[in-house]
Amino acid sequence: MIFLWNKLKEKGVLGINKRNADFILPYNKRKYYPLVDDKLRTKIIAFKKGITVPELYGIIEIHRQIRELEKILKNINDFVIKPVHGSGGKGILVIIGNIKNKFKKTDGRLIALEEIKHHISNILTGIYSLSGQPDKAIIEYRVKPNKIFDKISYRGVPDIRTIVFRGIPVMSMLRLPTSMSDGKANLHQGAIGAGINISNGITTWGVVGNEIIGEHPDTGCAISGITIPEWERCIEIAAECHGFSGLDYIGVDIVIDQNHGPMVLELNARPGLNIQIANKQGLLKRLSLIKSLDPIPTDISKRIKIVKQYFSTE
Repeated sequence: MIFLWNKLKEKGVLGINKRNADFILPYNKRKYYPLVDDKLRTKIIAFKKGITVPELYGIIEIHRQIRELEKILKNINDFVIKPVHGSGGKGILVIIGNIKNKFKKTDGRLIALEEIKHHISNILTGIYSLSGQPDKAIIEYRVKPNKIFDKISYRGVPDIRTIVFRGIPVMSMLRLPTSMSDGKANLHQGAIGAGINISNGITTWGVVGNEIIGEHPDTGCAISGITIPEWERCIEIAAECHGFSGLDYIGVDIVIDQNHGPMVLELNARPGLNIQIANKQGLLKRLSLIKSLDPIPTDISKRIKIVKQYFSTE
């Protein structure tokens, strides 16, 4: 056990206790948490700052507004419904089409409008919210992933998680849905975490749990060597999110839509540490370097130069 701990320390792996004590508590003021824990507030503020987000079709805050659902969905064939305070993908309903007055889910099943209303009612009661308190439901544009991901993803939408510290992106991974994860980009449910060389946006290898893999289990296609489209813009957006969030240590989740390019899905004030496994790199050395910089450049292009200079996957 001592040997294993020493090897982890050599790699600069950041543990959860040290993350909380040295980075989250000192750098993230609690008064800013409600912004990132509320997907609707995040969306609205990001949009006002000129950052692309999925279009908002409607908001349902109380049960009687559920009666307005048909009006909201008029002329909309595909959409996503999600809880404002949800986490881990819980409570998200994705509709990909409309067939004979029924709605088609990603798994091909058809559901009626009344079932969607019931799902929204569950969201409002707080079943999926972080605290279990009453919640709101948002209805928004369904992201259509860039076609470069077709061969390395199963059904769902891949996303890019980037850890940003003091406004500088320090590590990224691509989260790829699988059949095991039921088409969701959730690592805890069996999605793949693929490391990304943050300096150039090229994927390195994949991880499922603690197992290193080279191919997507559902498609058989290689995970490594994929150049993420518009990578420079992806890390610029991640850096920009620091400015309006008020938090110095955040996780930024970005998707790349085939029509609209990079879009912010959400922010996380307590991002997980599996990104280190996906990259075979510890966060601590990178965070320590950023911690030592004084001052941090206000110009985002200069921050990106720091990324390219210091943070390539070895």
